[in-house]
Amino acid sequence: MHPDASAGRTTPGLARGGVLRLMWTMAKPTYTQIARAASVGPATVERVLNGRGGVRAETVEKVLLAARKLDWPGRLPDRHQGIIRIEVILVRPDSSFFARLAAAFRRISATLDPAVQIHLTFLDEDDPEAIVRRIENPNSHRSGLVIATPGSARIRQALTRAQGDGLPIVQVVTRNIAGSDFVGIDNRAVGRMAGRMVSRLNWAEGRVIALCHSQVYQVHRDRIAGFSEYFRANPRAGLHFDHVLFGRDEADTSAAQVAEALRTWPDIVALYNCGGGNRGVLRALETSGRDVFFVGHELTEVTERALARGTADVIFDQLPEAQARRATDLLLHKIGLTAEALDNPPIRFTTLTADAL
Repeated sequence: MHPDASAGRTTPGLARGGVLRLMWTMAKPTYTQIARAASVGPATVERVLNGRGGVRAETVEKVLLAARKLDWPGRLPDRHQGIIRIEVILVRPDSSFFARLAAAFRRISATLDPAVQIHLTFLDEDDPEAIVRRIENPNSHRSGLVIATPGSARIRQALTRAQGDGLPIVQVVTRNIAGSDFVGIDNRAVGRMAGRMVSRLNWAEGRVIALCHSQVYQVHRDRIAGFSEYFRANPRAGLHFDHVLFGRDEADTSAAQVAEALRTWPDIVALYNCGGGNRGVLRALETSGRDVFFVGHELTEVTERALARGTADVIFDQLPEAQARRATDLLLHKIGLTAEALDNPPIRFTTLTADAL
């Protein structure tokens, strides 16, 4: 057997028990092979892999992607560290979900190939034009985009144009455009589960209210829709859901909304907060002294303490760390750094009570 030296070679190896066997060792890909995969000339590949400069960033990216796909084993020159740049656009660094999501992306970035860099950008959720400008005019070349922002017509248009121009995109939190991967939990399902928890674990009779950011996040609209669906499909005498408050995921605003609702409706027996602002909501419930069955999202120190004290009854956690990992893996495949396609079912959420602590 005489294998092509460019494809691999056989070397003798001593197996356990002293039996001679052959081991297959893959040879380093040639410049010509990498050039063919990147649709450039071998001289360009040589310049890139030896850090000689004088090559456009987009071409460097093509060469590095081809080299990595062919298992180029060499260390990249320092000038090419982070040349494959993934931008992650987020909002609300003050919220527990986005803070955990950002921390997860930072941890993932530290484990990636040196050629790949994850860059986090935080923008104002109330300024869709700033988000549009960032989508359309990044500070530097990017190889892919992960975006987790509210939806708007302008943002959808900008993402549609970027996708049409060939930019790989993965969406988290809000599904703005079709034809691009979305990573998240099944939000209608978690809303239905919240309804089930309120109906089955709480036997008090009275009014049920819900709280969310506003109507700008599709995930919150889906959770409220699922919550409503459960009560329509499973009516229970003496228990009725008929009002949604908007707290913008801000602690003080949410606290004020809940406190006013408790004063207005003395028959409130359950509250579902499908968004953020739990610190303020739980503060308002504790201050009121009322026995209100509370279901919320995000396991944090605040909600864990509330579960232990009995102020909170059920907490759903949507595992932002798993969402960051899935979004990164999907984008690496879209860019071409990984060959195997990934399944992308909804991320599983966890349901926690005081018994699970």
